[in-house]
Amino acid sequence: MKTNLTNPIKKAAKVIQDGGIVLFPTETVYGIGANALNDEAVRKIFIAKGREQDNPLILHISEIEMLSQIAKNISKTEKMLMESFWPGPFTIILQKKEGIAEVATCGGDTVGVRMPSNPIAQEFIKEAKVPIAAPSANISGKPSGTKLSDIIEELQDKVDAIIDGGESEIGLESTVVRVVNDTVQILRPGKITKEDIQKVVPNVIVDEHVMGEMKPNEKVVSPGMKYRHYAPKTKCKLIYSDDASKMIHKILEEAQKLNHPLILAFEEDVKEYSGYPCLNLGSKYHLEEVSHNLFSALRQIDTFCTDGAIIEGVSQNGMGLAIMNRLIRACEHDYEEIKI
Repeated sequence: MKTNLTNPIKKAAKVIQDGGIVLFPTETVYGIGANALNDEAVRKIFIAKGREQDNPLILHISEIEMLSQIAKNISKTEKMLMESFWPGPFTIILQKKEGIAEVATCGGDTVGVRMPSNPIAQEFIKEAKVPIAAPSANISGKPSGTKLSDIIEELQDKVDAIIDGGESEIGLESTVVRVVNDTVQILRPGKITKEDIQKVVPNVIVDEHVMGEMKPNEKVVSPGMKYRHYAPKTKCKLIYSDDASKMIHKILEEAQKLNHPLILAFEEDVKEYSGYPCLNLGSKYHLEEVSHNLFSALRQIDTFCTDGAIIEGVSQNGMGLAIMNRLIRACEHDYEEIKI
């Protein structure tokens, strides 16, 4: 039976089978995908993004049977996590099998795997009939793409096919974990929070690099740990306090030091910055809304005539940890917490 190349998903799947790369939607952010078993194809992703060669990729599968191609020695705890959070925005680091493109795992002996819940991504992977290696769709260092209009200009000439899935539902990349001695270690926070995981596995810790910096010689196990991420060209500073009035006062103080400041604030606080251009991140009481808006807001910063952006932070509870993880990297760790 001939492949129907008028169907964008079937056409994109054929591109994958032929060794090309595809821009496609997931429920988290858009990805740039290639056949995870084809080293030459995966290498094209690194070239398209300008990605560092020691920054591993996540492999995407559409059904649990695909896991047998790419991972081995899966523990009871790892299986429990998969059963609880797949399909969905959840990546787990597993022992890899031979046959995976070496460049996808940067020569390491582990591989990050997830099963997206987005129906277009699911159908695309099924049609391709292979695991898809895919990082977020953006030039490395820039904010991830959550809608085609934000990324089409920078990526359309670097990929072989594009699937338009509208805006990403979540807006932040997946939670990434690994299991060590039945303890779950969060390497990159996302919509699946520490509190969510603790309902399945009681022992959960957050890696120190989630909010801290990695040293140049430290090995990267998960994407989003080491390099400049999510950052606009404009210099940004992140400020947070449990006391909202102290945070606002400090931000206004910092704004006065700049000739043309821009402030990124939560809906409840925007009125406090009258007189300054301000981007509304959404309500601090609805962090799923903030996560959905975040990368588009970070991309908008460079459209303003500003010599610096100052960003409000949030509590690191629940999804707040994932939002702060992205913001601290967008600000290249220029972060100040005002104590009560």
